[in-house]
Amino acid sequence: MPHRPDPGSRYDVTDVEALRALTHPLRARLLGELRLNGAATASQLGRRLGESSGATSYHLRQLARFGFIHEGPEQASRRERVWEARHALTTIDPARFLGGAGEEVVDEITGRQVARMVDQSTTWIATRASWSADWVSSAGYDDTMAMLSPPACARLHERLLDVVRELEQESVDDPDVEWVSVFLAAIPQTQEQAPS
Repeated sequence: MPHRPDPGSRYDVTDVEALRALTHPLRARLLGELRLNGAATASQLGRRLGESSGATSYHLRQLARFGFIHEGPEQASRRERVWEARHALTTIDPARFLGGAGEEVVDEITGRQVARMVDQSTTWIATRASWSADWVSSAGYDDTMAMLSPPACARLHERLLDVVRELEQESVDDPDVEWVSVFLAAIPQTQEQAPS
């Protein structure tokens, strides 16, 4: 089985330049591929993503420069490096970048995450009839409202990530296992001003 990062490992981005490295769409896709499918060379990733090995090689080096990935312990050859993701999750505290150079970068990354959620949701709706009844029953969307303080909201994120990791470990040997996108959005609701 290809090397994948420890499910509990994370990279907390604190540097604006590292944050900017994630704004390139190909870099984000390369990092995602290494996290989901394990170690790979630039050529392998280029074939998977329909990109040249030169482009993938350059962007892999940029990801390595900022610590998102590293060379694996086993190399394919002297000419081509095998790359591995260092962490299973990237976290960004938007408050750290408020009012600074990174604020727009955080907005761009967040916008891309929301667009990805919409795209994956649209694809699921369009293709769910082709999935088994078990998958159609178990997958889907829920929403709820809760009165939470900022610390409680932060704990909600952490606990739900822990549950995801726990259930992934329970499911690893199940023959029906599939990659499942889990989106978590816990954001305060804007109160509309009462009419005057």
